[in-house]
Amino acid sequence: MNTSVDVSVSGNGALRVTLNRPDRMNAVTTETLDSIATAFENYGADPAVRVAVLSGAGRAFCTGADLSGDDLEHGSAGSTLDAANRAVAAIQAFPRPVVGAVNGPAAGVGVSLAIACDLTVATASSYFLLAFTRVGLMPDGGATALVAASIGRARALQLALLARPLAATAAAEIGLIADAFPDEEFRSSVDALVNELAEGPRTAYAYTKRAINEATLGGLDQAFAREYAGQSALLAGPEFAEGAAAFLAKRRADFTAV
Repeated sequence: MNTSVDVSVSGNGALRVTLNRPDRMNAVTTETLDSIATAFENYGADPAVRVAVLSGAGRAFCTGADLSGDDLEHGSAGSTLDAANRAVAAIQAFPRPVVGAVNGPAAGVGVSLAIACDLTVATASSYFLLAFTRVGLMPDGGATALVAASIGRARALQLALLARPLAATAAAEIGLIADAFPDEEFRSSVDALVNELAEGPRTAYAYTKRAINEATLGGLDQAFAREYAGQSALLAGPEFAEGAAAFLAKRRADFTAV
């Protein structure tokens, strides 16, 4: 397993999958995304697992794809898109409740990973940011379906087009996530939620999760395909070249010049 993802099973049957690149605010690479998917795929049939928790180490949940690496260059971007889709699909298909424990910023594909979980909760100081247009890209990892299914078309377009951060408390109010807790109560609140789910009816949970996801996210595979096509074109275009250069130089991108 990739060392940027920690995987363990606790005594109460909780599978804990933790993004562990705190020095990069848990920005993900292709390998990281594949490791997340592998964890959920490998433990899906484990009878000892009753609930899962996806979280991030340090002060962030996940700040999206690592633009400082090589994953989005040299023809390897398709592998990263595939890995993101695989990770989100694995979370959705996992036959146990998955708690998304958002302990800090969730940006880019980090938003997809967070809200692909069944019960997503966050610290009050956290925020959600579909940052893609800031670097000349479009949402991926199923975000175009996941976000719209959660909060509706108008708010999804607002988040995606304007790329403004949404505070966790506001995200809970509009239904993007299940709840936001005071920072000092977050760990105990997550533990209480996980324990409650671990003691619940495992089979009933599985049928309930599947039914609601199929009713609300029946078009997720089609969203993956649309995003893959659009993102592939954008990654090869001049707007992303300017956006990535601006990001690395820590300046505002000038899309009027491309």
